[in-house]
Amino acid sequence: MSRKESSKIDSDQNNQNPPVEPPSTGSNVDIQQELNRIEEMVLASPNIPLTRRTLVDEERLLDQLDVVRVNLPVVFEEAKAIVKQKKEIILQAQLEAEQIVETAKIRATRILNETEILRQAHQEATLLQNQVQQECELALEQSQIEIEQARLQLAQELEQMRNQAITEAKEIQVGADVYADNALKDIEQQLHDMLRVIQNGRKQLQPPATLIDKEEIMGKENVNF
Repeated sequence: MSRKESSKIDSDQNNQNPPVEPPSTGSNVDIQQELNRIEEMVLASPNIPLTRRTLVDEERLLDQLDVVRVNLPVVFEEAKAIVKQKKEIILQAQLEAEQIVETAKIRATRILNETEILRQAHQEATLLQNQVQQECELALEQSQIEIEQARLQLAQELEQMRNQAITEAKEIQVGADVYADNALKDIEQQLHDMLRVIQNGRKQLQPPATLIDKEEIMGKENVNF
């Protein structure tokens, strides 16, 4: 392939695959969308001639993975913020429940004078407080479990994408080596053919008297070659 044709192919590939934007840590980055871009990049990459391999732009692929890697901490921070917000809501609910309990105690103390009724109201308020506290603890524990499961799933998906990209890059390298070896074999055969043509031409240019000597010399040269 000539240098002009190679430059044209490189230019076409650059036009088809625009450069990846530098990694950003904004909260508006969609991790799933960035993973979809990696998949589209692999599917849109050009195929190696005479093979079923795909030539992936390693730099663009690593840049896109950097986008995902850089923004993962942001996603985790957002998840932590959600957990914190839920904790604040639960704490507010606990405070409101405690205020309700305290109000109930005050009203019970003010209205009821008999010891048995007051004791019963106190027991009910304690049970209500314990029930609310248990429900808040269960809700907080469930939220933490859900956040941890989401984090583990996201980490597994990212590891799978990374392993797949490494495997495909190795397969592409093997295909490129085979293609280059075949091309060099063709060039070697062409050089042998050209050498035979040159040798035959030189024989025809030699005088008849020295033709035998020249053939012997050329035969020795061929053996050395």
